[in-house]
Parts: sequence; C-alpha cells; structure tokens
Amino acid sequence: MRLLPSQWILFTGVVLVSSARAQEFRPTPAESPDIKPSWETQKQVAEYALSIPAPRGQITDRNGQPLAQNRVSYNLSIVFPTPLNFTDAQVIQYVNQQVAAAKTLTSRPINWTTEGAIQHYRNRGVIPFDIATDLPDTELQSLKKRLPDGLTLRATYVRFYPQGQLAGHVIGYTGRTSGSNTKALQNADLLWPDSEGRDGLELTFDDQLRGKMGQLHLIFDKSGRVTGQNIAVAPEPGYNVVTTLDVDMQRLAEKILQKRCKRGAIVVIDPHTGEVLALASWPTINPNDFVPIISQEKFDKLNSDPNIPLLPRAFRSAYPAGSTFKVFVGIAAFESHKLSPDDEFGCPGALDIGNLTFHNWKKGDAGDLDFREALTQSCDTWFYQLGMKLGASTMVQWAQRMGLGQRTGILLNGEAEGRIPTDQYMQATYKRHFLPGDLANFSIGQGDILVTPLQMAQAMATLANGGSLFQSRIVRQVQTLSGEVVYTYSPRAKDILNLGKVTREELKEGMLGAVNSKNGTGGSASLDNVKVAGKTGTAQWGPKKKERTAAWFAGFAPADNPQYAFAAVYEGAVGEPAHGGTKAAPMIGDLLRELFKEVPKKSSEKENNDHNDQDDDSDQSD
Repeated sequence: MRLLPSQWILFTGVVLVSSARAQEFRPTPAESPDIKPSWETQKQVAEYALSIPAPRGQITDRNGQPLAQNRVSYNLSIVFPTPLNFTDAQVIQYVNQQVAAAKTLTSRPINWTTEGAIQHYRNRGVIPFDIATDLPDTELQSLKKRLPDGLTLRATYVRFYPQGQLAGHVIGYTGRTSGSNTKALQNADLLWPDSEGRDGLELTFDDQLRGKMGQLHLIFDKSGRVTGQNIAVAPEPGYNVVTTLDVDMQRLAEKILQKRCKRGAIVVIDPHTGEVLALASWPTINPNDFVPIISQEKFDKLNSDPNIPLLPRAFRSAYPAGSTFKVFVGIAAFESHKLSPDDEFGCPGALDIGNLTFHNWKKGDAGDLDFREALTQSCDTWFYQLGMKLGASTMVQWAQRMGLGQRTGILLNGEAEGRIPTDQYMQATYKRHFLPGDLANFSIGQGDILVTPLQMAQAMATLANGGSLFQSRIVRQVQTLSGEVVYTYSPRAKDILNLGKVTREELKEGMLGAVNSKNGTGGSASLDNVKVAGKTGTAQWGPKKKERTAAWFAGFAPADNPQYAFAAVYEGAVGEPAHGGTKAAPMIGDLLRELFKEVPKKSSEKENNDHNDQDDDSDQSD
C-alpha cells in the first residue's frame, strides 16, 4: 500500500504547507529574482537562524484512510517595523492601531494583552505577533486584498483528526511545546510552538511523526533593520504511521458501544497475525478538542464526567474475568492431562468447601456433566471441583501462558497489567497460601483476577489459532511521505503453546454450546449463517456500597475457521444488575451480524434464543 504525497508549497519566508490553496502562495525571497540580487550585494551585519517546525506525518488505518493529518491555519499577526526602537508606550500605541484595523477585517476574536505585546516586542519583535488565530476560509481571500501595512497573514500547521472522535484513545492527541516570549530570541529558537504527542500513537511515535525542522535565516543591517529572510533548510515532513485498525470496523464497534452501554469496550483481533482491527472504548474523546490547546472548560467537563471519557477501557482498565476464565481453566485441565473428555463432575446448586458454602449461579441440581456441557451451562459448582483438582500452580501457569495478567506490549502508553494472583501474591497480600475456597473462586474468574479487554481478546485469538500467542499489534508500518517503507511490524509469536487436538475440540464445542445450545448463556451472539464460539462472564468488584459489575462476552468466529477473535465488556453502574448474556453478548451479536452481513433475527426468535441469558452468572458467583 502506498500513501500518495501531498502537494507541498513554499509560503512566504516561513513554512512549507500542504493545502488546496496552492494558488494563494507567494514566493519566498530566495525564489524572487527582484529580491535575491539585493541580498547578494548587501553588506550583512547579523544573521539569526530560527527553527521551522516540520509538518507531522499522517496516521492512517490499514487501508490508508486518514486518522490524523495536518491542515493549514492562518493567523492574523502584527508586523513590527525594524529596527526595534519603540518605547513601551509606542509599542502599545502601535498595537492598538493595528488591532483597530484588524477588527474591521475579521470576525475572529482579537486576543492580546499589554504585557504580552511588550514582552513579545522586546524579545521576539522580529517575528509577527499573533492577535487572531485560525481565520475562517471565507475571510482569507478578502483579507489578502485588504491587508494594511503592519498586518500579515501567517500560515502554520494545525493537527486535524478528520474522523473526529473515532479511535480517539488510540490515536491520542498533540499539544504545544513549551515556548515563551519572556526570553530573548536565540539562534535555533522555534518560529512558533511546535506540536508534540501527548497520548496514544501521537505520543508513542512522536519522534517518527515530527520530521526534521527547517531553518529560516533572518538578516539584519547595522541599525538592526531586517533586510532579508531566507529558508536555508526546508523542513522535512514526518513519517506516516499506518495502523492495523479497520476504520469501518472501529466505527461499527464504537456505534454499538454508544447504543448499548454508558461504559465499555470492544476489541477485535485477527487471530492469525495479532493485528488489532478494532480497539474501541466508550465513552471516548475527540482529539480535535485538544488542538492546539484544550480549553479549561472542556477539560474540566471531561475530567468531571463520572463515566471517565479520558479512560481507554479497552487497554487501560482491568476487570475481574468472571466465567470467561473457565475457558482457560479448561485449557489448563486438558493440557496438564488432569481431565479427559469423558470425565464428569456433578453440578449441584451449592457445594460445601471447608466451612463455607459456594453456590452455583443457577438453583437446582443439573446432574453429572462432562466438560463441554459444564462450559455450555457455565456451571460454577462443576468448576469449583475442577479448580481444586488442578491446584493453583496449574491454573496460574496456563492463564499466564495465554497472556493474561500481563501487558500485551501493544505500542500504546499506559497499558494496564492486570493480575493473575500467584502463591507469592497471596502470601504478600493475605499472609497465606491458596486455600480451597480461593481455588474455587479462582476457577470461575473471581477473587483477585484482573484482565483487560485487550488481554482477553488476545487470549481468545491464541485459542482460535491453536496456540500461537501473537504479539498484539496496533501498527503495521512506518512510511515516508512518498510511501517508502521505513519499518514494518511483522507478525511475531511470543509463545507457541501447540494446544492439543483434544483441548481445541473440547473448548470449541463447549463455547459453541454456550452460544448455540438451548442451555447456553450467550444466545444473543448467535448467527444463522456463521457458527460463533464464545463464553459469557459476569463479575463484581469494588467495595460493597460501590460494587460494580463487569459483564463479558469473548470468543471467536467462525468457529471452524476463525477470522476474528473478540472481547466485549459492559461496565455496569454502581448497583446495576448486568450479565454477560444480556449486556455483552448482544454487542458482539450486533458486530458479527454486520461483519458477516446477516439480517438481524426477529424479536420472537431472539427471545427464544436468549431465554437463559438473564440467569447467566448471577451475583451468587461470577
């Protein structure tokens, strides 16, 4: 895939820009035959070399759809005459004259202070003094024809996110580099503040996106008058970053989250490469709000929102896994040869363990079940028995080998680690080893287990492909402006588990039953034309008075030839009853129906398939 180069144009004495306004540019002094000879013959006394910020590279989806790019912004600025010999009073008088003229030319607010104007004049007076920023296109043409002496239009780059809030947490945002007009201008100082990555890919790939600064030379005569300017070194645009995201899938995931929850996440991974196709969190942010600087009002609103839109739940939040963890207990059991397909345990409504009684989510005795049916029905009491048979070390080992409780290493800052409690953790935290009750809780994903939605999707991808734990990737390539590949992030398996045939078949059939069987808990994710393998989960966390519920659905599809591995989490409000089958499974159902283009089921059919969902993983267990 090649990204086509933009049209690069030299603007007067300041900056390279890419714009549709190609006809508006004026030549730099170095390009003008009327000016250049005078420079060559003039006696020069002093010369400053100032740094020209380079345009940042683009960020795109896997197909080249732009997610972050630049636009040209025009500022209305005051040009001070040189030499700079005004008194403070004369500076203010001059600024007031120019401001009065500016107010007749633009509808944009005119912003300046007496102190700011004087400091700028004393320290950076040879550089235009901005009084109105980001002028509307509708005013530019007329302004160019009517600009009086003392005012100029200054073109700069502004970061722009054409998809708005789409993938806002992944793309991140930029901010201005620190700069001050209170210090005297020095060689190599910036002509204007540069933009730097502050979060997301904008931060991770800041060095690659920034490019190389250019140099503007300002030439002065003996009296301090500016006699010439020359772009000695043109800025070089930054590299482009091509992500693994599919913009259409990301948009679909965010649309579903917006419709079905106030707080949650959906992650979709290609199980054969580890490429993240969608990494969606809700609520999200619009990176455009941070350009060039977010207002205090907007920031306070984001920061005080109880739904915490600044938090990328897909990879910075870790939740108790609930019954989705039963999948990994099953893997541990079969791979350690401590369980065979013919083995059965009872599924009573409750089980006494030590001096405590542990309940199933469902009342009544379901009788003896094999693994497939136990996973289909999500029987807690069945898994209590299996967990105690396996012991902590076996379950911990296989959970960790599947990538749970550890950062995936995705190239995004602030990724949560999660937690798979080990015996050392139990001793450090509770001053004891695992007890039988701890093993029971562990076997159903309760206790101190915490995983991120990204970790869960990565683990499901590992199961889907037969045991290759691929590095989760959010970036495919770094490219030059012309599309030459600078670096490629190729698929890389961090571990090869080589899951046995029995393990793969038993897990697949149990997860198929969970979605497609009348006894299953994930019927809301079932499709007619594609077999979906999945597992619901529900878990509570937090202090009793502020307890929340995480409702999960995770798996892969199609079951026999997986194209997608996925995880969805619905984060309930304090005290809100939420279950994986009724909250998270419908989100994945919506997603897969669109991806596989299946017509949604009629309400009567859906009700029949969902008859068990409301009971999935009650507050009694997970």
